Amino acid sequence: MKFQRPPYTFVELVELKVTDLQRSLTFYQNIIGFKVLEQSGNKALLTADGKTPLLSIEQPANIAPKEPRRTGLYHFALLLPSQADLGKVLFHLVQNNVPIGASDHSVSEALYLDDPDGNGIEIYRDRPDTEWEWNNGEVKMVTDPLDGQGVLAAANGEKWTGLPEGTVMGHIHMHVSDIAKTEEYYTKGLGFDVVCRYGRMALFISTGGYHHHIGLNTWNGVGAPAPSENSAGIKQFTLVLPNENALQTTVENLKKLGAYVQVEDGVVITKDPSANKIRLVVA
Repeated sequence: MKFQRPPYTFVELVELKVTDLQRSLTFYQNIIGFKVLEQSGNKALLTADGKTPLLSIEQPANIAPKEPRRTGLYHFALLLPSQADLGKVLFHLVQNNVPIGASDHSVSEALYLDDPDGNGIEIYRDRPDTEWEWNNGEVKMVTDPLDGQGVLAAANGEKWTGLPEGTVMGHIHMHVSDIAKTEEYYTKGLGFDVVCRYGRMALFISTGGYHHHIGLNTWNGVGAPAPSENSAGIKQFTLVLPNENALQTTVENLKKLGAYVQVEDGVVITKDPSANKIRLVVA
């Protein structure tokens, strides 16, 4: 989990808009294994360790179902400490008849599912970074079948009891409308490095040599529009920068690109070229 702490820039909090808060709370507690950190009115903050908020779910007034073929969230990804933890999650999801996908990405092993509003979720474990293959600055990532039996065996029969305390927000993957403009924004503006290109429709970026802190794709269509303000889906996500100097440099670089940058309630807010909203904070 060394890539989800300073001196790297990483994703920490993902904020979602949902159509039924109680339904989502039940799902995120009973199926995903979050604990409620805070709850008031139409909003709840969820945590794995009882201290760090990783997910916010909110039911705004006049909320509408998630709109298809828009920019926004593809999935957020919860990184578990070990393969044994992933095995316990897999057994739990199978026992509860939850529809899932599963892949071996060479750098990681991953499970995929949707929340009740259709927001994508990945739950994964990383292989040691010493085992990742790099070639000309790009990391090898594949989409192979998961060895489900091997993952289950790693749990050694231990019972699932929710998300382990060491769970972090490993990465986020977003739908965007234009790869070239998006790459410029995230690399020249936010300071990420491209570490993998997946054809002409997706790229993966990170800091510090991680396989990816952010995935970006145009799989919902080149030129896909942003969702309506009252659509269920992602509201914003938080990037944690290592220090105040990094934040100031990032703000200057974003302004040079002509990107949206504002201060709201004392926090720097920016938007990528597809109107995906990002909070910039300091560790």
